[in-house]
Amino acid sequence: EARRQRRLLLVVVCVALLLDNMLYMVIVPIIPDYIAAIRDRGGAARPSAPAGGNESGSGNWSLLQARYPPAASGNEDVQIGVLFASKAMLQLLVNPLSGTLIDRVGYEAPLLAGLAVMFLSTATFAFAENYATLFAARSLQGLGSAFADTAGIALIADRYAEEPARSRALGTALACISFGSLAAPPFGGVLYEFAGKRVPFLVLACVCLLDGLLLLALAPPCAAGARANMPVGTPIHRLMVDPYIAVVAGALATCNIPLAFLEPTIANWMKDSMGASEWEVGLTWLPAFFPHVLGVYVTVRLAAAYPHLQWFYGALGMAIIGASSCLVPACRNFGQVIIPLCGICFGIALVDTALLPTLAFLVDVRHVSVYGSVYAIADISYSVAYALGPIVAGQIVHTMGFAQLNLGMGLANVLYAPVLLFLKNVCQMKPSHSERNILLEEGPKGLYDTIKMEERKG
Repeated sequence: EARRQRRLLLVVVCVALLLDNMLYMVIVPIIPDYIAAIRDRGGAARPSAPAGGNESGSGNWSLLQARYPPAASGNEDVQIGVLFASKAMLQLLVNPLSGTLIDRVGYEAPLLAGLAVMFLSTATFAFAENYATLFAARSLQGLGSAFADTAGIALIADRYAEEPARSRALGTALACISFGSLAAPPFGGVLYEFAGKRVPFLVLACVCLLDGLLLLALAPPCAAGARANMPVGTPIHRLMVDPYIAVVAGALATCNIPLAFLEPTIANWMKDSMGASEWEVGLTWLPAFFPHVLGVYVTVRLAAAYPHLQWFYGALGMAIIGASSCLVPACRNFGQVIIPLCGICFGIALVDTALLPTLAFLVDVRHVSVYGSVYAIADISYSVAYALGPIVAGQIVHTMGFAQLNLGMGLANVLYAPVLLFLKNVCQMKPSHSERNILLEEGPKGLYDTIKMEERKG
């Protein structure tokens, strides 16, 4: 029963991560046209188009529009960049608080709260009629993500306590994140084209509601009385100064910078340098999903066979990311540019899949086995990259050039890869002071301990 429940909880978390990333990217083919309509009508948004088409010629937009496509004017370009960055910015600010709260109250209640806020954000997107409402909805999504994403990943680490099950579960979650990001633009574009602006958001809102109801059925937060006896987690500020956790957090931020900075800039560069068509620009990132999933699979299998080399898989991934970033400016056609982008996503899969379980292991052996704050730190690392990308990347390209941007990102990853040598001896640490192992050795003493022992027996 415990195994069945944790599998279903893994499904709940994967759906939550999938929804968050689909909502993050589903607005790509919708927002530029929508903001242009607001401008053309003097601030009055175009009403939702009837089924069968959009009334203001949005069919001219590709159904697979590029990520962060260029706006019609500089002001709109800034508006779109700020809109995309607002989610990561608020997530960055809220994560320290959400991690601490998750450590205090458990994982289920914050996950449910995050899903509720994401549902509200999605519904707000569906009925937004001006830029201010769009901005509020985007920021609200960041608030929901700070709770749902962090609590979901922490819940997986808590329920899948042993390797290699933990790496497999986290790898599954990463694959859902990747699929959500890549499937959302065509999903949103097709529904926007044939059913109107509101339908993509209403579909996602319904799925979010069903996911929350499933979580309520599996693990009602009000019934989680065992959390009252849960050990007190290590404060987030102490985890941040742990040198091992700091190295992992730096690697997660550095490896995601190329993806976060290329997304808003590569479309214009492809059109200017190689005369890429709309369908080529729209399909740029789609093939990268397959090497990302392959990277997750390969890392999980290698980690199961050689768990002491997790640091090496992360370093290898950063080296691949660095080399691929440097190759992007040398590409001269659509077929060539696909190769380094696939390399970047493959490398990110290696780094994420190797280092996310490492964070949980570090907490187990060096602190207390409560995972809210440590995965809040991981979420902060991602948010730093994606908060800067939509705003900073375009300015760097304008002042220094696209080639210099890629060379800088590639060099940063190559130089950071040897830093992961610092994690080489992590696997040799003795978890003698781990709360989890103390429970295993001494037997259950309280309500929380008894429940955890029963889960392990299951």
